[in-house]
Amino acid sequence: MDVQHFLISIDKLSVWAGKAAAWLIIGLMTLVCVEVFKRYIMNAPTAWIFDASNMLYGTLFMLAGAYALAQNAHVRGDFIYSSLKPRTQAALDLALYILFFLPGVAALVYAGYDYAALSWRIGEHSTVTAEGPPIYYFKTVIPVAGALVMLQGLAEIVRCIACLRTGEWPRRMEDVEEMDVVAEQLAHSEHVDVEARAAAIERAQDIEKAARQRGLGGEEEP
Repeated sequence: MDVQHFLISIDKLSVWAGKAAAWLIIGLMTLVCVEVFKRYIMNAPTAWIFDASNMLYGTLFMLAGAYALAQNAHVRGDFIYSSLKPRTQAALDLALYILFFLPGVAALVYAGYDYAALSWRIGEHSTVTAEGPPIYYFKTVIPVAGALVMLQGLAEIVRCIACLRTGEWPRRMEDVEEMDVVAEQLAHSEHVDVEARAAAIERAQDIEKAARQRGLGGEEEP
């Protein structure tokens, strides 16, 4: 397996996990809408809704971490970073991954595993509300999400090493972005002619490229 194939394989796993977790938004929205109806229309609030909504959102937030890292979407102070050459960027990233990322995420996985194991042993339930729901399932997400982030982080370290060797960032798997949505909306607009549509898309793409920390280096071929 060559380096590029390895990197794309890890990207695919992270993207799959993120997209699978995204379906929790539907459950969370349904839960909140039903509770609003019960609370304000039927005057019959449900005690465990607060815990359930927190767990759904927390699960989504944690499982999307590896996906965000795979898409190079985590927030960074890039005022100086974006002006650096790829090799300098890679050297800086590699140092930060080794000094902060690996120890931090390893500690998260280790502590999260003990945290979840204890919760399973005692059959832990939430104490935020009366007769709170079980939360050992939710706590299990902590080490799982940490492991996914760690795996994607190792792939990012390999990317840094590859960039140091070649002077170019290896391409990564791309996903649908805001610019794709803008292009689709403009394509179906009856009030924008072809030239204006092309100019608007080009301007939006230029803004997007300028805002990104670094080029993604090409996209996954179908």
